[in-house]
Amino acid sequence: METYQFTDEKTLDKFYKMISAKTRNGFVIVEHNEKLPYVVLSKEKKAVKHTFHLLLTCLTFGLWSVVWIYLIITLSRKQSILVAVDEDGNLFEDKCLSA
Repeated sequence: METYQFTDEKTLDKFYKMISAKTRNGFVIVEHNEKLPYVVLSKEKKAVKHTFHLLLTCLTFGLWSVVWIYLIITLSRKQSILVAVDEDGNLFEDKCLSA
C-alpha cells in the first residue's frame, strides 16, 4: 500500500506558524494529529465586568450598551476551531461545534 504525501515543507511551516499564532492568542491545543495534519484548538470563555460596563453605559447615556452587548455575545462562549491541511495541500481554519 502506497502512502500519498500531500503536504510539503512550506505548507507544514505555515501550518505550525498558524498554530503558534493561535496559541499566543489564548487558544489551547485539545487534539493534535501528525499523520493527517490537523489540530483542534479551544479557548475558554471570559468573564465580562458588568458593573464597569453599567457605569460606562450610564456615563455615555446608553451608547456604551452596544459595546457591552457585543462583549457579552462574543466573550461569554467557549470557542473551538480546527486548523488543518486538506488533500490539495491548502491550509484552512473552521469553527467546531461545542456542546
